[in-house]
Amino acid sequence: MASPSVSSIHQAQLDVEPHFRLASVPDRLFGSFVEHLGRCVYTGIYEPGHPSADANGYRQDVMDLVRELGVSTIRYPGGNFVSGYRWRDGVGPRDRRPRRLDLAWHSTESNQFGLHEMAGWLKALGGNELMEAVNLGTQGTQEALDLLEYSNIPSGTALSDLRRRNGAEDPFNIRMWCLGNEMDGPWQLGHRDADGYARVAAMTAAAMRQMDPSVELVVCGSSSHDMPTFGEWERTVLERTYDQVDFVSCHAYYHPVGGDMGSFLASGVDMDAFIRDVISVIDATRASLKSDRQVNISFDEWNVWYQDAEPSRPPMGIGNWPQAPRLLEDVYSLADAVVFGDLLITLLKHADRVRSASLAQLVNVIAPIMTEPGGPAWRQTTFYPFASTARLARGGQVVESRMRGDSYDTARYGDVPDLDSVVVRQDDGSLSVFVVNRSQTRPYDLTLRLPMKSGAGYSRVEAQTLHDDDIQASNTLDQPDRVKPSPNPTARLEAAGSQASIHLPPVSWSAIHLS
Repeated sequence: MASPSVSSIHQAQLDVEPHFRLASVPDRLFGSFVEHLGRCVYTGIYEPGHPSADANGYRQDVMDLVRELGVSTIRYPGGNFVSGYRWRDGVGPRDRRPRRLDLAWHSTESNQFGLHEMAGWLKALGGNELMEAVNLGTQGTQEALDLLEYSNIPSGTALSDLRRRNGAEDPFNIRMWCLGNEMDGPWQLGHRDADGYARVAAMTAAAMRQMDPSVELVVCGSSSHDMPTFGEWERTVLERTYDQVDFVSCHAYYHPVGGDMGSFLASGVDMDAFIRDVISVIDATRASLKSDRQVNISFDEWNVWYQDAEPSRPPMGIGNWPQAPRLLEDVYSLADAVVFGDLLITLLKHADRVRSASLAQLVNVIAPIMTEPGGPAWRQTTFYPFASTARLARGGQVVESRMRGDSYDTARYGDVPDLDSVVVRQDDGSLSVFVVNRSQTRPYDLTLRLPMKSGAGYSRVEAQTLHDDDIQASNTLDQPDRVKPSPNPTARLEAAGSQASIHLPPVSWSAIHLS
């Protein structure tokens, strides 16, 4: 398909109010997700015998990339996988761990990697937080309590002492827990209607708090904005669980439908509406219950995912249950990375209520990091917006800003702005501006207006832009560095540091840092 012809340069203006702070940026916004799915765990983060593997079987080349990516929290072990998972299978001596059929992804689970291995991997990584999911599909409250006792009670009980015998003298001290996964979805093992799930979730939440009052609990929201039960599901679940939980989950995946690139590039518009709708239900429920408690959003699955493509189809057949098959190994293009960067911008814009988020997933499975068994690891195009945003935005404050530019019409979302952006201020006064140009035809010269305080303007500007003339260009095993950000030499300061400007090509993502 021929690319749309590029038009003449358009003008846009971003007015920044750096002293009007809207929300702090939580570390948990830069979480990710490791599920026992495909090669995320096996030959992903864990591959004994790999040239880079340590004594525990952890691939050091992958760990280096995960550190560079800047992830914080890791949601584990699922996902759909968790709704059939028996956590006891993954603890204790490896030679005694049973092999099981994973019904969610039609695979065989060896259980050679479990809770202890994940906790050890996170410790080796640098102490990243574990966000554990409990099975409310085929199991229930008692199994959740058993897992909590095993994980968080120091000693003196049957399960805490079992953990110690299994090699973990100190408790794992897991703070954040997901009460099941996507229980609104008919594809989910143990799927229930909203009332049925709400009863189990409320009972489990109350019981877990009796054992460990410090836990933070995530109740299942809708699996997508398009679910037929969306809205009513949130209302029903929150009415029963509101005073026991801290978060309600959102999940969203995007891909071009029918080749509609214009709508795909505007996917952030849908995520924005999804978040606003969920906030409305949360706040309406809070008002009706007259509660003083603030429930927020955990957007604990989000990404670009080509769900209808061949790599996303699990194995079939009664005799075909492979171990760690190649599943959901999407190869991401420049266009995918621009959408991905826009989704991150949307999450940041709602950091006042989206206090946790998990990129799904981390390695090999719709992931920013890819590996070959016994071979190299490399960065997908989506790696770069995440790594830069995590590095520049973490610990900052989202501040008020207003973009003025043109718009284009989409089949799915109507009229949408060409440019989307968010601004984050650090305590030292530096600003980071993240901006996407969604237009396929219009390049922009963007002017940033930066009000000065006490007459002191900004003295330095740096910018990187992710762009390629071929929006379908991607990084592969053979060409791992085909697409990556480049310094944008057009970024410059003007008007004694109270103004900056930059050129933004069509279908691009940019990070601008002012100090």
